[in-house]
Amino acid sequence: ARLVARGYHQEEGIDFEESFAPVARLESIRIFLAYAAHKNMVVYQMDMKTVFLNGNLQENVYVSQPDGFVDPDNPNHVYKLKKALYGLKQAPRAWYDMLSMFLLSQDFSKGSVDPTLFIKKNGNDLLLVQIYVDDIIFAAPTLELCDLFNNLMCSKFKMSMMGKISFFLGL
Repeated sequence: ARLVARGYHQEEGIDFEESFAPVARLESIRIFLAYAAHKNMVVYQMDMKTVFLNGNLQENVYVSQPDGFVDPDNPNHVYKLKKALYGLKQAPRAWYDMLSMFLLSQDFSKGSVDPTLFIKKNGNDLLLVQIYVDDIIFAAPTLELCDLFNNLMCSKFKMSMMGKISFFLGL
């Protein structure tokens, strides 16, 4: 069971300002995969667990006490959220902002045309990372570089490594 916010009650400009989170275009993913194949890179896929529970909120968000968890001494009080919750309009943006800031702090650069593409130069090698909401594909010329990225992500987030890519978004 999950606690889910009633985001359908939120009004833009009152409860939140921005909910947009960039999503990789299918063309970008195809180019990513074609480039990785051309350079004989190893491509892996991972999945983020509980993705929308990781983002920090920029706004103050208050929610009613959920049924079964009402404080009997203060039944009319509300909770102030510290992190995003499933159902909030701004949860996707909060997740993207957190992931983006983390990767940039680890010396990745963000694509100027595609903000869901992150690149890190490691000597003469490139590590490419493509984000699609909670799915991540990444490519590098060596298994060691892929392992480094996997360990980096698992040190910060709850990740599920899915292994070498075989099927991604119908491709």
